[in-house]
Amino acid sequence: MIKKGSLKIAIASGKGGTGKTLLSTNLTAFLSQNENTLLVDLDVEEPNDSLFINGNKVTEVEQFKMIPQWSESNCTLCGECTKNCKYHSIVQMGNFIAVFKELCHSCYACSELCPTGALPMQPHKMGDTVEYASNNLNFIESRLIVGEEQAVPLIHKTHKLVDEKFTNSKFQIFDCPPGTSCPVVAATENADFVILVTEPTPFGLHDLKLAVETMRKLEKRFGVVINRSGIGNNDVETYCQNEQIDIITKIPFNKEIAKHYSIGELVYDKVDSMKHSLNEIMDFLRNDVTSETL
Repeated sequence: MIKKGSLKIAIASGKGGTGKTLLSTNLTAFLSQNENTLLVDLDVEEPNDSLFINGNKVTEVEQFKMIPQWSESNCTLCGECTKNCKYHSIVQMGNFIAVFKELCHSCYACSELCPTGALPMQPHKMGDTVEYASNNLNFIESRLIVGEEQAVPLIHKTHKLVDEKFTNSKFQIFDCPPGTSCPVVAATENADFVILVTEPTPFGLHDLKLAVETMRKLEKRFGVVINRSGIGNNDVETYCQNEQIDIITKIPFNKEIAKHYSIGELVYDKVDSMKHSLNEIMDFLRNDVTSETL
């Protein structure tokens, strides 16, 4: 059982289009009726929670990562930088040192190990983080600049902001990127519990298995929400039963949900089946995840 001031819940999935944003935004709004709740959109390559969450802009912060900049006048072409860069982001071409910022992981190895200080680290803008507020609900959206290759540094910056500024939030909901790659690992790393959203289709089951394997490797506690229940088969439920994975709730396929969602409206207060599912999630969090009274 988890006993903390803030309960960090990551909402993830093995594939896109399963309903992460639907669940993240509606669960946040539902919880914020009674408790201070924070929603963080960590799908920084294509964030869209702001389509559904209204609030007043509080702050907007430019986010930077550190990239080495070659100083030709200080360089002796000793080769230490290329030897120590495990990401191959620095290449020596004759008398020229090329820095590929898209590959750089800002590890500082080249800069710190250069004997002549020829690779000083310089700030490079990678995106922006915007904070909104409305009553009990705070919302943070981080967005990469178009063309930026790496989502992980911006996700880490966003986590740092949350830890510094929102310790009083009862609930922290993290809307994660789809898939099982590095951005998902970064987005879920601080989570107390992960909700994996899936759908009852062959594609949904295939990618759910990948997500389950990832969470087990990360040693994260997790459960499953089946969205659009009723459109496919029972293979996802059978898999969860065989793997002893908790099915937290099933959100029935409902055209009313699709209608409201398509025009950017929340549905927790408009569709009874959605409200019922959110109550089931609350009961699960209260009884199975945390030792505190929620």
